[in-house]
Amino acid sequence: MSKIPIPFNDRVLLEPIDEGEKTYGSIIIPDAGKERPEIGKVVAVGPGRISEFGTEITVKAKVGDIVVVPKIGTIQFDYEGTMYYILQDKEILAKI
Repeated sequence: MSKIPIPFNDRVLLEPIDEGEKTYGSIIIPDAGKERPEIGKVVAVGPGRISEFGTEITVKAKVGDIVVVPKIGTIQFDYEGTMYYILQDKEILAKI
């Protein structure tokens, strides 16, 4: 089993969940031109960060959560053949 990257500060590491292509009967409906948010599973979280006032700000997302994140603004990278997204905890739009 390979190790996963561990995020720093208030970052969250997601593994994207593929929604597949939408079909209507036997016709494939393309997603061209549509900017939809991404859905992913939280696989690792950072320890949090310290605010400018010295208080600790913890990460609200937990490992195993299914979340919705914006498509634009997330950092996407491939690590040992698996695609991951990394973003700040505050950028998560919703928990499913």
